[in-house]
Amino acid sequence: MEHQAHGHTGHGASVHAHEHQHQPGAAPSAPWATAAQATLHCLTGCAIGEVLGMVVGTALGWGNLPTTVLAIVLAFFFGYSLTLRGVLRAGVGLRAAVRVALAADTLSIAVMELIDNGVIALWPRAMDAGLADALFWVSLAVSLALAFLVTTPVNKWMIGRGKGHAVVHRYHH
Repeated sequence: MEHQAHGHTGHGASVHAHEHQHQPGAAPSAPWATAAQATLHCLTGCAIGEVLGMVVGTALGWGNLPTTVLAIVLAFFFGYSLTLRGVLRAGVGLRAAVRVALAADTLSIAVMELIDNGVIALWPRAMDAGLADALFWVSLAVSLALAFLVTTPVNKWMIGRGKGHAVVHRYHH
C-alpha cells in the first residue's frame, strides 16, 4: 500500500500548522489519526515480512532463531519498500528515496518488531506453534495488535517533531 492510499496526502502542512499553535518552548504534537495511519503503514510491511519469514523458515525446516531473524529482516525490507514505492512515485531519486525511507521508518519498524517478537517469545508455546496451529495465528495477531498500540505513540511523538513519517509527507502533493 502506498501512503496516499492511507490518506497521507497533505498531512505535512497540517503538522507544520499544528506546530505553530503551541507556545514557545512547548513540544509540538501530531494528531493521533496521523500517527495511527503511519503506524498502520508500518504494520502492513511488518506483517507481510513476519508472515513470509515464518512461512519460509517453517517450510525450510529452520529453527526458531533463523526463522525469527528472517522474519525481522523481511519486516524491515517490506516496511521500507512500501515507503520507497510512494516516495519514488513522487519523483524522488532512488538515493534520496532510500534516505527518506530510512528516516521515516527505522524507529517505527524497530519498536514494532521488538514488541511483536517479544510478545511471541514470551507467549508460552507460541515459538513452537506451526502454521496449522491456531496458537500461531492468535499469538501473531495479538502481538501485532500490541505492537501497533505501543508504536502509535512513538510515531505521534516523531511526527510532531517533523521526523518519522512527517519526512514522507513532504513528498506528497
